[in-house]
Amino acid sequence: QVQLVESGGGLVQAGGSLRLSCAASGSFLSINAMGWYRQAPGKQRELVADITSGGSTNYADSVKGRFTISRDNSKHTVSLQMNSLKPEDTAVYYCKAVVRINIYSWKEYTYWGQGTQVTVSS
Repeated sequence: QVQLVESGGGLVQAGGSLRLSCAASGSFLSINAMGWYRQAPGKQRELVADITSGGSTNYADSVKGRFTISRDNSKHTVSLQMNSLKPEDTAVYYCKAVVRINIYSWKEYTYWGQGTQVTVSS
């Protein structure tokens, strides 16, 4: 099993910054893609940013230039630096990891964190 634990959410004024972190633990061979998704009330969960094990990144258009995703492969962590926050960034943010469990199978498994609330006041 793989566990993802997020931290760093909270309440911030518009224009402020927050940093989210997610740590993976458990039994696995490797973590391939890691990413952050968010879900606002009444809306579907959407991709915010993701990053491959090699460091290639992908961002939603709405956060480009304001958010930066990074990861530490040695510590199995992924972070999201969020700057110039807007009220529309308010949502529960979820960490996602795509994991290979062992050397006997190429199958990948997707795991999610429990979510952390980010609230941006205007």
